[in-house]
Amino acid sequence: MKTIRLAGITRPVWVLGVVSLLADLAGEMVYPIIPLFLTGTLGAPAAAVGIVEGTAEATANLTRIVSGRLSDRVRARKPFIVAGYALGAFGKLIVGVATAWPVALLGRSSDRFGKGIRGAPRDALLADLTETRYRGRVFGFHRSMDTLGAVGGPLIGLSLLALGLPLRWIILIAVLPGVGAIMALRWLPERRRKQAAAAPAVRAQPLPRAFILLLGATAIFMVGNSSDAFLILRSKDLGLSTTLVVLAYVCYNLVYAAVSLPAGMLSDRIPRLWILVTGYLVFAAVYAGFALATDAWAVWPLFIVYGAYIAFTEGVGKAYVSDLVPSERRGTAMGLYNACVGVMLLLSSVIGGGLWDLFGPPATFAFGASTAALAALLLLLMPDGTRSVAPSPERVAEQGSK
Repeated sequence: MKTIRLAGITRPVWVLGVVSLLADLAGEMVYPIIPLFLTGTLGAPAAAVGIVEGTAEATANLTRIVSGRLSDRVRARKPFIVAGYALGAFGKLIVGVATAWPVALLGRSSDRFGKGIRGAPRDALLADLTETRYRGRVFGFHRSMDTLGAVGGPLIGLSLLALGLPLRWIILIAVLPGVGAIMALRWLPERRRKQAAAAPAVRAQPLPRAFILLLGATAIFMVGNSSDAFLILRSKDLGLSTTLVVLAYVCYNLVYAAVSLPAGMLSDRIPRLWILVTGYLVFAAVYAGFALATDAWAVWPLFIVYGAYIAFTEGVGKAYVSDLVPSERRGTAMGLYNACVGVMLLLSSVIGGGLWDLFGPPATFAFGASTAALAALLLLLMPDGTRSVAPSPERVAEQGSK
């Protein structure tokens, strides 16, 4: 298959990038205003915001363990991807017509259920289509495309807000680019990389110990990584207007989009754990900043640096998971990784909302900073430390054929 401009970025990778851009355009049109819609339009308390967002994201990530494993078994990725994007558009429609926060919870859960169905198969397909030497680059590229939608979405939402449209109508309009993402999938082929002859034997083996240890460190990190909705509420709490909150969120996504590809390419050259540890430490610093902030101006640099944290962890983490497991278990491993994230995200968002209501906003962010620092330390203590990345079976095969 011919590549387009950047080595390793094939046509199907471009298609998945464009689809993710459109879907995230739809998602991010509404994401910054969801907590405002819940608390303002529907009258929900802060704890309900944590329940809605935590449950929604947990639904997404827990579903990935099932869809990833099924896509491994049936050797098909595309049906799960198409169904997932369709459910995402439908979920936004439910949120748009909600009159009480439990209905919005149903809509957000349906939206994120769709994300869960498509997530692990899509990530596994990206890895299936990629040479090992370009893996970090491909995942970084996909994160960049996805995040460009996260930049455009809030800007469109902000423009509609400036025109005086109610929050509910903005959410309903966001269904349209979601439908566009579904239509773009017609150009996505169902292709998988050739499987090794010994694949059945590999499939029967347990997942590598290094992968299990990575899950443990990820769980500790995520238990304090409450929903970004709390960052939005904290920004409002510090004095930013709704318009400025959305613009700050746009700045975060601009940094995320700009740094994701370079971070992925860097992880192809140096141990990925170095990048992950750096991302965790950046997160700890940002959350500590939100805990200590007393003025609205502090939101801007904190959101900008926050974009670097997620660029250093999101795509790089998935590339590292791909390194640690054979291709026949890749969908399952991606599902487990995201299920771990989902369980902890539900717990962290409930904890975050409870701390906010009981002790005030700084408590939510101080807790997150502490768990992130602990997780970074645990990554440093992993058997391979931060000195090397364990080669995947595919990488060993590639090196042996040279």
